[in-house]
Amino acid sequence: MAEEIGKYSTPASLALFALTAATIAGAWGFQLIGGYIPCPLCLQQRWPYYAVIPLALILFIFSRTQGAIGLVRLGLVICGLIMLLSAGMGGHHAGVEWGWWEGPAACAGGAGLSSDTVLPDLNNMTVVRCDEVQWRFLGLSFAGWNFVISLLAALIAFRGARRLIHP
Repeated sequence: MAEEIGKYSTPASLALFALTAATIAGAWGFQLIGGYIPCPLCLQQRWPYYAVIPLALILFIFSRTQGAIGLVRLGLVICGLIMLLSAGMGGHHAGVEWGWWEGPAACAGGAGLSSDTVLPDLNNMTVVRCDEVQWRFLGLSFAGWNFVISLLAALIAFRGARRLIHP
């Protein structure tokens, strides 16, 4: 039974952990090394990753434990739902960037971050608008790529949970 659990859930939980951790590392890299200052919506889009990263790591550890199949399956479903929420957040932000709808009022002023630190610098506030794209790759902004990556992460989680039901 333990071999059966590890056979199907370990790849999903490990892939989910690796993908979400790499995505957050990339976001922090773009911010701290690249100097791209996140807007309020960008910062909110990190929250689901901060929830899924430790949960996926815990699921990976539990996937090696006999009798934990139900817990691992439930955890993968929860991760999948969180990443669907993340995709929705990314899609919403991308829509704000494309001008399809307006963003929240907090996005009009700025986050008050400087490119040198992650803490607010009240003396040298940099205005970061949510509707202005700072970077694009293959036509997608950071928010657009968050949408794609979040959907991929949700797919990995749901497929891992499904494989635990139907190996």
